[in-house]
Amino acid sequence: MAKIVCGFLLMLAMTYAIQLVSAGGEGSLRPEQCPGACDYRCSATQYRKACLTYCNLCCNKCLCVPSGTYGHKEECPCYNDWKTKKGGPKCP
Repeated sequence: MAKIVCGFLLMLAMTYAIQLVSAGGEGSLRPEQCPGACDYRCSATQYRKACLTYCNLCCNKCLCVPSGTYGHKEECPCYNDWKTKKGGPKCP
């Protein structure tokens, strides 16, 4: 019975780790992966140059870019919580 419980807990932990990495969790990227991730993140905006500048700045600090072209910032708390001096979001 103990082996079954340990196996279940191990599978649960592995599932959580895989979800964190595949969802773009913090620290899931290396600095050289930031330009590609930001290129996709900023692909749907009309303010591409500014988006790429700030996305790369945020990615290099947080080593994370949220999935998709908009939203999903909860995947990267560092990326989500970094604010401008006026309190607005710094990262696109």
